[in-house]
Amino acid sequence: MEKLKPVVVLEHQCQLGEGPVWDFEKRIIIWIDILKGEIHEHSPVEKWHRVLPVREMIGSVALCKDGDFIAALQSGFAFINRSSGEIKKIIDPEEHLSGNRFNEGKCDPARRFFAGTMSLSKQQKQGSFYMLKADGSVEKKLENLSVPNGMAWSLDHQTFYQIDSPISEVRSYDYDIGTGNFSNKKVIINIPKEDGVPDGMTIDNEGMLWIAHWNGWQISRWNPHTGRKLGSVSLPVANVTSCTFGGDELNDLYITSARAGLTETELNEQPLAGSVFVLKNSGYKGEEAFVFNRHQ
Repeated sequence: MEKLKPVVVLEHQCQLGEGPVWDFEKRIIIWIDILKGEIHEHSPVEKWHRVLPVREMIGSVALCKDGDFIAALQSGFAFINRSSGEIKKIIDPEEHLSGNRFNEGKCDPARRFFAGTMSLSKQQKQGSFYMLKADGSVEKKLENLSVPNGMAWSLDHQTFYQIDSPISEVRSYDYDIGTGNFSNKKVIINIPKEDGVPDGMTIDNEGMLWIAHWNGWQISRWNPHTGRKLGSVSLPVANVTSCTFGGDELNDLYITSARAGLTETELNEQPLAGSVFVLKNSGYKGEEAFVFNRHQ
């Protein structure tokens, strides 16, 4: 695994590149720039790059069954027309909390959209975790989170994994797919300080977790059952933010990064900071991203 070499997909220099999603049907990699309020799409085959501005901070994006986007914006959940960029607001469960914003989000195996919130001023335990259902209603599922980040469901859909970044730990929950409820929280992985801060996460088809390390210069692979680090791949940027599997065989690992948090000197030393990278033919495979099944 250590022999894998990251290749630059696009030298776009995102301020805070995050949340990569592979559109398996269209063979397109999608990611966001949280701070610039942008959704990016890139075709690795045709080499085009498209930017869709949403004009506010965006925490995460996922695909709807009809091909449009579901997003967690600073102003709440919204549908975004993929062609026109038109934004249709759904609901803001934290309208009363102006000091918070949405962060990481993904769809679960039952095609609902989950996303967490965090304090804009980095206050601890101000965040919550919400489930948006197909009918547009929302339920709070977890609270007292600091920076809810990387998310993944186990291959049998009975376990949910989540990172809370400032605490540098990965937690597991028993997952009830019928209700979307979480129970029996356990800390399964503690990230050493010298490895940076855990950020985004994905899962491969062997059930192992891949974690991006902010200020850690790496992507790592972990066994969630033993808590053991299985290996890592070095990147030429410090702030590695997230990852997802893509490509025709779902064996290419796409990796996002950030310029935010770096000094002018560090930016000069890391000209590729904010770029998107890929580990081509990684030797591992992922799963197709779940999509949101909205009511028309």
